Amino acid sequence: MDARTKVLKDYFGHESFRAGQEPLVDALLSGRDALGVMPTGAGKSVCYQLPALMLPGITLVISPLISLMKDQVASLKASGISAAYINSTLTAEEYGDTLSMAWNGVYKILYVAPERLLVPGFLRLAQSVQLSLVAVDEAHCVSQWGQDFRPSYLSIAQFIDLLPVRPTVGAFTATATEAVKADIIKLLKLQDPVKITTGFDRPNLYFDVIRPKKKFDWLLNYVESHRDINGIVYCATRKLVEQVCHELIKNGVSATRYHAGLEDEERRQNQEDFVYDRRRVMCATNAFGMGIDKSNVGFVIHYNMPKNIESYYQEAGRAGRDGEKAQCILMFSEGDVVTAKYLINNSEDNEALSEEERQRVYRQDMERLRAMTAYCKTTTCYRAQLLKYFGENAPQNCGYCGNCTSETVQTDITVEAQKILSGVARVEKKYAKGLGLVLVLRMLNGSRDQRVLRLDLDKLPTYGIMSNVDRARLRAYADALLDMGYMKLTEGEYPVVRLDSSAWPVLRGEEKVWFTERVTRQPAPAPASTASRKGKPAPAAAPDDGLYDALRALRLEQAKKEGVPAYIVFTNAALADMALKRPRTMEEFLKVSGVGTFKASQYGETFLEAIRAWEEEHKG
Repeated sequence: MDARTKVLKDYFGHESFRAGQEPLVDALLSGRDALGVMPTGAGKSVCYQLPALMLPGITLVISPLISLMKDQVASLKASGISAAYINSTLTAEEYGDTLSMAWNGVYKILYVAPERLLVPGFLRLAQSVQLSLVAVDEAHCVSQWGQDFRPSYLSIAQFIDLLPVRPTVGAFTATATEAVKADIIKLLKLQDPVKITTGFDRPNLYFDVIRPKKKFDWLLNYVESHRDINGIVYCATRKLVEQVCHELIKNGVSATRYHAGLEDEERRQNQEDFVYDRRRVMCATNAFGMGIDKSNVGFVIHYNMPKNIESYYQEAGRAGRDGEKAQCILMFSEGDVVTAKYLINNSEDNEALSEEERQRVYRQDMERLRAMTAYCKTTTCYRAQLLKYFGENAPQNCGYCGNCTSETVQTDITVEAQKILSGVARVEKKYAKGLGLVLVLRMLNGSRDQRVLRLDLDKLPTYGIMSNVDRARLRAYADALLDMGYMKLTEGEYPVVRLDSSAWPVLRGEEKVWFTERVTRQPAPAPASTASRKGKPAPAAAPDDGLYDALRALRLEQAKKEGVPAYIVFTNAALADMALKRPRTMEEFLKVSGVGTFKASQYGETFLEAIRAWEEEHKG
């Protein structure tokens, strides 16, 4: 066993590296910069935490979120690693004590918020101690093209330039397009970095998009029918978070809320209630979640469509971090597109950007919104859509998403297509600047809407020619024509609909148009219950005989004694392996995946005794 593998086993409890970890660890240990793009739950933190233990001096981890720092430091301490964090939650006395102990070499790993880097006291510390490695977590935050751009990340390169000796720099993120990767390398001034992208696929996640007529009714039914499962419900606005949370609680659901409008203390308390399983459902805006290290989230439901696929995939990816099956369901309505456009148009400008750069960011945001909308409306494999967006090859049918597990039917809608395309052609002829799609569809539907009448659209020969078609059905036909390229929407805040040249063969009757839709929906594979759960199926690695549940109960007891989340003691995967291997000695206990030397010394005898007692009770 080489030195790296020994550290991996002693402190992290693993016999071997996961995909992508070893080359990143080797790069950082050899003094070479690195960029790691790895999906949530793939083990990014080990890539810099392991080198931190083997390199001299201190490793600095730059992280944007207080909650992430707290969880990571608690996890490191539970594994016998000296670590601390510096952020705005510390009192002046705690801040001074932490700086002093760091100065005296007490810590191997120090987490810091990017806003603190250039504060004189912290900068003096960094310039005085031996910094071997700087790890930048959530590195996509440095890019103006990223979905979570944070101006404070732009100070990282300046901070590193001010150090007497440049440390090795590692950058890590779960989601990054090629443009964002290039920005990370440029803005963090990475020098000839080793670049590892392990792939974005999360095979245990089930993706689906639904269009319920009454969103809350559907949500309540889902939550009530999955009573043993923890989950997150993302809403587009603070107001919706308040409404959804209030209604869930009113209906007896153990829910809490999180958004930027709450006081810091309430946000902290609500987050802890969810992380510690005191509340089962978290209703939140996108202010919640980046870096939340809670492994047993069984579902993530988006009450509204996010502004881009990067945000959606990152938020959905908070489900199933323990490797067990989980569901990611997006509730879509056309109003979500309007809300997303409003949020883009009213977002705060980055003052560091020129007017030309602001316009580029705006166009990029609108393009990403179009990609997100296309995902919601696709009739093909959802997983393939997501992976292709991130530049990965994907099979046409994954067999594990809403579209792939449902039957579809194709209908000849050539006549309907001709009517819609004729309507667009008539509008283009009357109004050279064009009109929006909603207005055109209202004209086709025979609406008496004031704007339709004011623009004399009721005088067009195509007015009302689809009055017998349900509005939702008409919109679905129009979306299909957009998807197939017969029509297109212009860019800008108020896009108008235009015919594409490919529409003319359809209008002339030379080409048929087929509409694909789902006709039956297979029930989604149930996410794993966080309660096991109680007599229900255990994780695939564990026998379903009750030992796993007994170990979970013991873990919860230990966690309550120490005041930490249960996963800090042992992960679900470690308990599953424990239940499978049933170790009888400390030597055997150390062979359990996820059990390192420190944790074995801390918890080994307690868990070995529990296994022995359980086996004695169930003998024969």
